[in-house]
Amino acid sequence: MVEPPRELGQPRFTVEPTAGTHLAWFRTRLMLERTMASWLMTSISLIGFGFAIVMIFDQFSRLANVAPPLRPLAPFHFGLLLIAVGVAGLVVAGWQYRTVLRYLGRGDFASVAGRGQQPGQIVVYAVTIVAIFIGVFAFLAVAARIV
Repeated sequence: MVEPPRELGQPRFTVEPTAGTHLAWFRTRLMLERTMASWLMTSISLIGFGFAIVMIFDQFSRLANVAPPLRPLAPFHFGLLLIAVGVAGLVVAGWQYRTVLRYLGRGDFASVAGRGQQPGQIVVYAVTIVAIFIGVFAFLAVAARIV
């Protein structure tokens, strides 16, 4: 079925402030929180795994009776790459979270969102920022070991 053309200034859709639409909005908000938690877990895992790779291969080079590797800096570069991807993932996730959260609270959804009743997102931002700082610190610590 073809949708009739809309006039300029006419809203794309209408949102009725009913219990059903509020619950649908709330499910979408919870989906956003789960997505952010998944981003956080994945990024922190990447940062930790990258740091662990660097530390483990650094200890291998100190062992006696072990042949030197063909590419001694490859684990360091791979670890740096994993840490950088983890930090970049956190930055992108934080930006996406903020953008979608603003979209869900404004415009057509303002009547359904229930201003003043929304849960706070301070903890999400705090954990994201702390994880970014930890990732940057890990990156700089690994980079300093290479030089």
